[in-house]
Amino acid sequence: MKKRFLIVILCLLCTVAFSQTTKKKGKKKRTTTTQSVKKKKKKSKVAAVAIPTTPEQAPVPPTPIIPVDTTKKVVVEVPKKPFIRPLDGYIEKSNILNSKLKPYPYIREADVAYSKRIWREIDLREKLNQYLNSPKARLIDVILEAVEAGELTAYDPTSDPKLDVDGDSFAHPFPTPDKARSSLIDSSFSDVFDKDGNKTGSILKANIPDPDSLCYKFRIKEDWIFDKQRSVFEPRIVGIAAMKKVKIDGLVSNDFQPAFWIYFKEARPIFVTKEVASKGTDAAGLSFDDVFVKRLFTSYIVKESNEKNERIKDYKTGIDKLYESERIKKALMDWELNLWQY
Repeated sequence: MKKRFLIVILCLLCTVAFSQTTKKKGKKKRTTTTQSVKKKKKKSKVAAVAIPTTPEQAPVPPTPIIPVDTTKKVVVEVPKKPFIRPLDGYIEKSNILNSKLKPYPYIREADVAYSKRIWREIDLREKLNQYLNSPKARLIDVILEAVEAGELTAYDPTSDPKLDVDGDSFAHPFPTPDKARSSLIDSSFSDVFDKDGNKTGSILKANIPDPDSLCYKFRIKEDWIFDKQRSVFEPRIVGIAAMKKVKIDGLVSNDFQPAFWIYFKEARPIFVTKEVASKGTDAAGLSFDDVFVKRLFTSYIVKESNEKNERIKDYKTGIDKLYESERIKKALMDWELNLWQY
C-alpha cells in the first residue's frame, strides 16, 4: 500500500513539473515573435524614409521664412454682384405684355346686309385724344418702332396716284423701313460755302422736328357693316395713316396728306402688347388695340364712299364741313335704328 501511495505522489509531481516547463517555453516564443515584428516595422520605416519610391514622396526642403511688413494694409477684392434692376413699384405689370389678341368674329359675304366705307381723322391736339401723344407712349413711336423692326409694313400713298387716288389700297410698300420715318420729316436745301465765303452749292438736310409735333393727326379707313347673322352693326378698321402737312411752293399749308399707311389687321398683334398712358388711374391696363376696337377716341369724318369719290372738303367749306361730318354720323345711326320696331 505504501508503494502505491508513493507512486501516485511521484506521478503528480511529474505532471506539475512538466506543465511549468511548457508555460515558460510559450512565453519565450511570444516574446521572440513580438520582438521580431517590432524589428521588421523599424526596418520598413527606415527603408521608406531612406529610399523614396516616387518623386512625390521625396522629402520637401523647408520653406524660407520671408519677413512680412505688417504696416501695409492688405486690400481684399470682393467679387462684384451682377446688376439686377429693381422693380419700379410694388406691382409687376405683365398683363399687357402677355395679352393675346382676340380676333374679330368672322363675317360671311352673304350675311352682310349693309356696308359703308368711312374715312375719319383723329387730331391728337384735342383734349380727349391727348393721351395718345403722351411722352410715356406715343402712338407714332409705337408704329415707327414696329416698322423699323420689320414687324409692320408701311405702304406708300403716293406711288400710283392715277390708279390709287386715295393712296390707301396697300399695294406699294416702301422699299426700306427707314422710308416711313423720313416721309414724316421735312427736308430743305441749305447753301454750302467755301473758306472765302463763296457759295459752292447746296445740300439737302432733314429738319428734325419736335417729337410732340412729329405727327399729331391720323387718318382711319374703316367699314361699317351690318351682320344679319349676329344682328350687329359695327365698324371694322381697315388701315391707319400717319398724316403730315403739305408744302406748296416751299410754303407749309394747313392741308394734310398721308405720309404712309399701315394695315390694321397686321398692327393689332403689336398694339395689344403696348400700354396706353392712363388718363385716370394707373391700373387701367388699356392697350392701343383697346383704344381702336372700343372706340376710345374722338374724331370727325372727312369722306364717305360715294359715286363721285368726293371728299367733304370738295363740296363743303368752313364750318359746313363739320356739319356734313355730323350729318353722316347721324345717317349711320339712323339706319341702324330704323331696323328695329317696337
